[in-house]
Amino acid sequence: MEREEVTLSPAEQLLAIGEIEKLFAARLRIMDTKQWDRYGSCHTEDVVSESWGAGSRVVGPEALTAAIRNTLDGDAFVTSVHHGHTPEITLTSDTTATGIWAMEDMLWWTNGDVEEHLHGYGHYHEEYRKVEGKWLISYRKLTRLRETHTPGFRSYRHAAAPTS
Repeated sequence: MEREEVTLSPAEQLLAIGEIEKLFAARLRIMDTKQWDRYGSCHTEDVVSESWGAGSRVVGPEALTAAIRNTLDGDAFVTSVHHGHTPEITLTSDTTATGIWAMEDMLWWTNGDVEEHLHGYGHYHEEYRKVEGKWLISYRKLTRLRETHTPGFRSYRHAAAPTS
């Protein structure tokens, strides 16, 4: 596959990277504040997310929104805090880019009368595409380096793979 050339000026490149950073931050805020009607709008129509373990893929903004909503706002309400740090964004053309973000997430929920929690560390590996003048997420994979959690964390069905 032939790589497209980046023809944007240095100022336009910085603007594009800034727009991608704002998109990423908005997605995390929208997810943590559970604004499900806005979550899909951060993604392309053909977005692919690989965040639920080996071989698991979710395709499309509606399916992705439903999967995240079920994890964070399903049978049990999960309070979540997601942070993205130190972005490594590379423009691969004037309308495409890749990014790697160090991430940390914290999730809390009640399992019966016990408060459970997960504290995760890892990276988001993402791809972006500019569609009708707006940068959107077209691919995301979450890799985890470490998790700390309560002992009963895995016994709860939403806890089997709380990733976002």
